Amino acid sequence: MGGDGLGLAQVQFALTAGTHFLFVALTLGLATLVALMQTRAVVSGGAVHERMVRFWGQLYVVNYAVGIVTGLVMEFQFGLNWSGMSRVTGSVFGAPLALETIVAFFVESTFLGLWIFGWDRLNRWVHLGLIWVVTLTAYLSAYFVLVANGWLQRPVGFEMVGGVARLTDAGALLTNPTAVVAFFHVLFGGLLTAGFFVAGVSGYHLLRRTAEVEFFRRSMRVGLVTVIVSVMPVVIFGGMQFEYVQPTKSGGHDAAAAVADFTARFGPDDYTPPGLTDVGAGLMMGMWSLMILVAAVALVKVWFGRWLVRGRVFHILMIASVPLPYVAMLSGWVFREVGRQPWTVYGVLKTRDALSPGVGSGALAASFVVFTVLFAGLFVVNGWLLARFARRGPGGAGLGGSPPADPADPVEPPVLSPTF
Repeated sequence: MGGDGLGLAQVQFALTAGTHFLFVALTLGLATLVALMQTRAVVSGGAVHERMVRFWGQLYVVNYAVGIVTGLVMEFQFGLNWSGMSRVTGSVFGAPLALETIVAFFVESTFLGLWIFGWDRLNRWVHLGLIWVVTLTAYLSAYFVLVANGWLQRPVGFEMVGGVARLTDAGALLTNPTAVVAFFHVLFGGLLTAGFFVAGVSGYHLLRRTAEVEFFRRSMRVGLVTVIVSVMPVVIFGGMQFEYVQPTKSGGHDAAAAVADFTARFGPDDYTPPGLTDVGAGLMMGMWSLMILVAAVALVKVWFGRWLVRGRVFHILMIASVPLPYVAMLSGWVFREVGRQPWTVYGVLKTRDALSPGVGSGALAASFVVFTVLFAGLFVVNGWLLARFARRGPGGAGLGGSPPADPADPVEPPVLSPTF
């Protein structure tokens, strides 16, 4: 990773970006499922569907709120540790990030606030429209971020003027195949993450022989169908990205030719990606294989719907499967990001040149400790809150007040065991 200062800066950004992405995936997927649940509730008028919206919507809001903090902290590092990147490529790289903040994030957060506090105050169709605006702007936000990252992977639509990148073709930037294909990969990856999460939480309650059998049977079905529908598109769009993979990452003759070209243009250096790249690729493939096997089991369970509430082994399997998409995401992120090294912008700006000048290893070590402790705390807090509200069940959902219970679904009695 280079010198001590450079290595610390890289690890610090890897920690913050990787942690933030874990929040993003679940947020994207849960927003979509909650929007679909609320659509069903508004159209059918069923109380059980409204209770599902409130329960899963509350978990979505918790994950969204903590994830926002991780995203804000991550943004600070561009100015603190990577000012060289901002100076050289800021007018191109910063454009989609500015669009993400102004067009997508502010709209998403505003309408989410209206959705949270608009329960029983707004017309039901208006309230439904709010969650769909939240969902669509969340995907728009993800798209703009991937446009920025796609430009780092495959820079297009720019020219270098006086050592500074200038945007010349906004259309090429916004339709960069590296970004577009990655967007659909992330879209279905978010749904896959949410599907496993919903199925895992439902499996936990069914394993405990909950009184809310019908509620979690329906939720389990939603989670499993989402897994079944999403798992293959994730694999397909992931495979499509190999068409645009950097030559140095692909190996063989293309890699040798790229190394020779870089050596002639930029001087001798280690232009081959670190070995961690192959580890990330292998682990990602392994997780995909496991998720496909679980999806096959889920297909059988969904086909024979009465089996959803039976089988302790199946419920344990779904609980144990919740981490699979997270491990796959982090592994794929390692393959995508680490494999670009030693470049920040592939073939344009080296990582060591993107580092802020004058930032000593002592200052980087101090900020690394602070960021590590902060993100570890946020990760633990998010996990604790999700587990706390998930264990309470639909009877403990406070989002939008207390809805009337569905007469067909008995209220779960209190559990006389310690909760956290």
